[in-house]
Amino acid sequence: MNVILSFIQAHLELTYVVILSIFLGVEVISRVPSVLHTPLMSGANAIHGVVIIGAIIVMGQAEADNYLALILGFLAVILGTLNVVGGFVVTDRMLEMFKSKKTK
Repeated sequence: MNVILSFIQAHLELTYVVILSIFLGVEVISRVPSVLHTPLMSGANAIHGVVIIGAIIVMGQAEADNYLALILGFLAVILGTLNVVGGFVVTDRMLEMFKSKKTK
């Protein structure tokens, strides 16, 4: 616990930025109308491709005995890939709603 408190004291400005970012994010997300929620979230999920590339770079630069970096990089690749695929699936389902129905 002392390690965490000393880190917070040493990086007080960073702590303020993180706390303010959390409050700002909650306020911005809560004010998005439900009509725009799906397109915005599917687009934001597609940005996770950057996370995948970053995780691959971290795993490539990590030493073979640094298991923490390898495990975190692997988890980031898996979760980022799931988020990207999920974003595209949601976008595809959303666009299907706007297609005209074929008559027989």
